[in-house]
Amino acid sequence: MAYRYSRGWRLFTIGLLRPPLFLLLRRNWRGQEKIPRTGGVILACNHISEVDPFAIAHYVYKADRYPVFLAKEAVFRIPVLGRIVGWVGEIPVLRGSSDASRAFDGAREALDAGQCVIFYPEGTCTRDPELWPMVAKTGVARLALETGAPVIPVANWGAQELLRYGSSKVNLFPRKVMNIAAGDPVDLTAHSGPEPDADTLRAATEAIMRSISALLGELRGQTPPKEIYDPQKTAVEERKQS
Repeated sequence: MAYRYSRGWRLFTIGLLRPPLFLLLRRNWRGQEKIPRTGGVILACNHISEVDPFAIAHYVYKADRYPVFLAKEAVFRIPVLGRIVGWVGEIPVLRGSSDASRAFDGAREALDAGQCVIFYPEGTCTRDPELWPMVAKTGVARLALETGAPVIPVANWGAQELLRYGSSKVNLFPRKVMNIAAGDPVDLTAHSGPEPDADTLRAATEAIMRSISALLGELRGQTPPKEIYDPQKTAVEERKQS
């Protein structure tokens, strides 16, 4: 099925969300010129808070693109909101289901239609204690290698001050600064070729995540860890020590 969306509803969401985002959040943005103004493109972002998609969406829109997210399927079942996110062209993801691959079919269709698709490669908010990116799933690498769409790394920092992961307390005041930076396209030529195997996908994914980590280090004024945090590996080590 061809990718579809409503221009009218996209304009509605822009008019609805931009004023409060301008009012509530301060902005430290850089690198928007790295995002192509036309054509299918993947933005691979770190995930530190349930509210950072709003900051990312605002950043992407001000770069003259409309953000297309892969969103939890449950969002599409919320009355009114579910219809709206469908009308603007967001892509549902059925986690833990055999139908989860349909989200990637939807993402391919969106890229073929020249859309700007936002990916959180980690699949959820990072579990790294210091909020650095953690080991990611390989879906974004597979999609990039299969479609040839450029992958632009995007890092954000500050959303965790507004709403920390796992908390219901929103800290509106003082106004929080949303720091966001985009980088050059990730060079995946070393991983291109025939059908990628598991090792190729893991290597391409690591290249993407290290690009995001480097950008995040610039935003934070810190050096990223040499080893990307792996929650499963950490859990195993903790069990051995207990």
